[in-house]
Amino acid sequence: MKILIVDDEKLLVKGIKYNFEQEGFTVLCAYDGEEAIKMAYDKSIDLIILDLMLPKIDGLAVCQKVREFSNVPIVMLTAKNEDMDKILGLEYGADDYLTKPFNILELKARVKAVLRRMTPASSQGKDSVISVGSIKLDYNLRRATIADKTVDLTAKEFDLLDLFVCNSGKVYSRENLLDIVWGYDYPGDVRTVDVHVRRLREKIEPNPAEPTYIHTKWGVGYYFNEA
Repeated sequence: MKILIVDDEKLLVKGIKYNFEQEGFTVLCAYDGEEAIKMAYDKSIDLIILDLMLPKIDGLAVCQKVREFSNVPIVMLTAKNEDMDKILGLEYGADDYLTKPFNILELKARVKAVLRRMTPASSQGKDSVISVGSIKLDYNLRRATIADKTVDLTAKEFDLLDLFVCNSGKVYSRENLLDIVWGYDYPGDVRTVDVHVRRLREKIEPNPAEPTYIHTKWGVGYYFNEA
């Protein structure tokens, strides 16, 4: 698999590159935002490790731009440690977040966890396509369609919709969703779930203010209802 590392700290990039090459990955490197966008567009990339603070174009803008043409999973790195930075980073389309300084073993674990979630369902013994009402999920393509119209979802949005669709009527607390979709060791908080549910509603609901599919159980969490 091919990973793109984007960071202007060349020694850090060199260390990350070495460690992932030892794991059998092909590693490409970019040192500013403009170069990152070009490489993400031109190359067949399986995952991007993206620093927040970059020359020319910052990481959030890079993430937003990449999301215009690709659903490639993105793990963001930052020297900042404010919760709102994490929420903002994920809202722009990142799939996971790691604060500097970090342990390389943790970064590798995060990357592998994200890639596992992207593994085609057919290799996990799951039907490659399921349909519930007007929603169809294609696990091989990681693609969702609503009433035969393709919906452009990030990896986390797809995972959330998958969980909801496959467990129609079941109410999940924010903590449940954080554990199941992001992993029990994810350092973020439940606001991450709210951000992603809101963005998912904006993409799949005819009227996000009055949801048809993903409903709120006040004081508890969220649940899915077949339309």
